[in-house]
Amino acid sequence: MGKTLLKNARFINEGKQWEGDLLVEGERIAKIGRSISSDTAVVIDLKGHYVMPGIIDDQVHFREPGLTHKGTIATESRAAIAGGITTFMEQPNTIPQTTTIKKLEEKFAMGAKSSYANYSFLFGGTNDNLEELKKLDKNACSGVKLFLGSSTGNMLVDDEVILEQIFRNTEMVISAHCEDETTIKQNLHAYKERYGEDIPIKCHPLIRSEEACYLSSSKAVALARKTGARLHVFHVSTGKELALFQNDIPLAEKRITAEVCLHHLWFSEDDYEKYGTRIKWNPAIKKASDREQLWQGLLDDRIDILATDHAPHTIEEKNQKYLKAPSGGPLVQHALPAMMQKVMEGKISLEHMVTKMCHNPAILFQIKDRGYLREGYFADLVVVDPNKPWNVDKDSILYKCGWSPFEGTTFNTQITHTFINGHLAFDHGKFSADRHAQRLTFNRP
Repeated sequence: MGKTLLKNARFINEGKQWEGDLLVEGERIAKIGRSISSDTAVVIDLKGHYVMPGIIDDQVHFREPGLTHKGTIATESRAAIAGGITTFMEQPNTIPQTTTIKKLEEKFAMGAKSSYANYSFLFGGTNDNLEELKKLDKNACSGVKLFLGSSTGNMLVDDEVILEQIFRNTEMVISAHCEDETTIKQNLHAYKERYGEDIPIKCHPLIRSEEACYLSSSKAVALARKTGARLHVFHVSTGKELALFQNDIPLAEKRITAEVCLHHLWFSEDDYEKYGTRIKWNPAIKKASDREQLWQGLLDDRIDILATDHAPHTIEEKNQKYLKAPSGGPLVQHALPAMMQKVMEGKISLEHMVTKMCHNPAILFQIKDRGYLREGYFADLVVVDPNKPWNVDKDSILYKCGWSPFEGTTFNTQITHTFINGHLAFDHGKFSADRHAQRLTFNRP
């Protein structure tokens, strides 16, 4: 790779906006300045378009191995870079599950072979792999994933003795799916008594309820405080849970952190009638009042990261009745355009959005040389045209599953370029044939 000079950009980085140029040499950002010239660089005039660090998505399910009829590392990472996501952290509930060091390294080999975006994977904790987890190098991968409520691919950790041992025996970030299994089972039994096998989708947030979420997340937080573990609560979905998190110290000093996902900020229970099981997620989308409180938590820094929980299923699977339809949906291609829509509506500033989607994942997971526009950092970049409306339709969807909950939505901004390690991987709808993705490395002393 040679040099690329981005001219006349509007940069968004570290809480500031400014106009200028950026020079890429090889894999890294060589220079950022008001006016840069180069006789040997390929020049791209961005005409005032936004340039921000590539998005780091800390929670995706790319379905490989074992569930590749839904998606693959290749198909979903390609959709991700079209959506400005340059780095992803993939979850362990594949077939087979990523619950041994051998299976983890096999996944890294898959990523090296086929990923279009930078990649890492989470190691899955279970009721019976504590000894394997103890052998895991703290710089080997993103961290440890625990399912404290069952979801797609049952990896439920419900042995409280083992759970505490996991918390005590890893220095890595423990990312947890928090829903109380007993509460969910009791609620489900009650709704089956009432409706039989034809439970309406509107009951989903009543079955996977606020109390189920709070009971589990509060227990996890209490255990983290007891043991000193580094806990990250995935996909917070209720306003009530926000009381568990703090915003009075810098993220780098926090031992307990939280993430919110796009769908919990976009939809509410009022949307089940229109979208049905297409917006069935675990944890469930809940009340409009929860959505507003989650926005407030994102804005006041009780919530640290904004992610997707991208989890594709075929439309045939999703169109089944409530009890059979799997939870999850595809989001990586449309998360940044959706958030840009909220920026344009005045819901969040560009600077704050970049903090939550780029800077904070890099801080929280201690990722080396990514997540910022800084000289010497890897040139993972996304360019956004702020005045280019487009409509989400079947022809534009890149997910292998071929559908999106945003079908029919018009977004007013469009991603025009995505750079992966200095390489122009996506350019106005066209993909480079070459892949330049890398395995993430970490700064964990």
